Amino acid sequence: MGSTTDGLIAARGFVVLEDDQRYFPPYDAIPVARRAALAEHAGLAEALQSLAGRIDAPTIQRLNHEVDGRRRDPRDVAAEFVKTLF
Repeated sequence: MGSTTDGLIAARGFVVLEDDQRYFPPYDAIPVARRAALAEHAGLAEALQSLAGRIDAPTIQRLNHEVDGRRRDPRDVAAEFVKTLF
């Protein structure tokens, strides 16, 4: 058992089965930040909001695979992903 966003699913050739009984809740990414960080960095709230609803489970799995399966630096993977959005 694992998470549908686990990067090793693709790396190990596993297949995610359909959860037709809805046993597991959906995995939705949401932007989260401390109030102090939002106050300190102008534009941070807007930047985070621009990501809302744009990162689905298959995308997270692909990004996790880059880090876990291909051993890439998470910062590089995140930076490349953000560039594809804008």
